[in-house]
Amino acid sequence: MEPDPRPAALDALGGFFVLRTGVPPHGPLPTLADAYAPRESGGPREVYRDPMTFRIRTVAEGIGAREVRVAASVAQQGLAARLWSVALGSAVLHDRVPDLDPELLRWDPGAGVGDDLWLTEVRHRPAGDLDAVVRAGHLVPLNAALHSRHGPAPGLLWGNAASALVSAARGIDRWASARGRRDLGERAGALAAGLLAHPDLAGALDPRTLRRRSCCLYYRVPGGGVCGDCCFDRPPRSTPSGGPADRPGG
Repeated sequence: MEPDPRPAALDALGGFFVLRTGVPPHGPLPTLADAYAPRESGGPREVYRDPMTFRIRTVAEGIGAREVRVAASVAQQGLAARLWSVALGSAVLHDRVPDLDPELLRWDPGAGVGDDLWLTEVRHRPAGDLDAVVRAGHLVPLNAALHSRHGPAPGLLWGNAASALVSAARGIDRWASARGRRDLGERAGALAAGLLAHPDLAGALDPRTLRRRSCCLYYRVPGGGVCGDCCFDRPPRSTPSGGPADRPGG
C-alpha cells in the first residue's frame, strides 16, 4: 500500500476514522482546547459557550439518559473512540499521525460521527507520538474536565478510553483482514498493546480477555444493557444512590 498521509485517506476504514480538514463551512466552531478549558476561563463567545456541556446535553437527549454522569460517560467514550481511531489508523497505514493539537482541532458538539472534527492545519508527527497526541494531549484534560464538572469517576473514564482504543484496533484488524493485509491488523494490535501499558490505562482491562474492569454506566439508560466487554455479565440492579453496581469504576 502506498502511503497517503492525507487524513481523508482514512475514510475507507469507517466513520470513526473520518477527519475533516480546513475551515468548517457552517461557521466558527470551538476548539477542543475550548471544550477542556475550565469554565471560568471563558472559552468561545459565539454559539457554544460551553461546548462540553452542550455535547453532554445533546447525548442525554438522544439516549434518554436521566443522569448527567451517564451522558458524560457516553459522550467521553465517543470522543475517545474518534481520537484513537484517527491517530491509530494513520499510524498503522502511514507510519505517522496527524498533529491533533487541541488548539487546531475544531469540534462540532452537535454533529454526528464523521462530521464533528475539523483539523484546521494539517501537519504530521511520528507514529511513536501516538500516546502524546491522544492520551496526553486529549484524554488527560478531557477526563479531568468531565470528572470535575460532571462526576464520572476517573477509573470509569480511563476504562472508556481503553475500551475505545481496543475497538479502534479491532476495526482496523477487520478492515485489514478483509483485504488480505493481516500485517496491518497485527501492527494495530501491537501499537494498542503498547499504549495500554501506560499507567493511566494499565489495569483498565483484563490483559487476557480485554474485558473491562469498570462499567460505562450505559445500563442506566432506559432500555440500555451491558456492553460486550463490560465487567458485569448482566445489568446490575440500580439503587437511588448508585449503589454497589457503580463500585467497579463508576
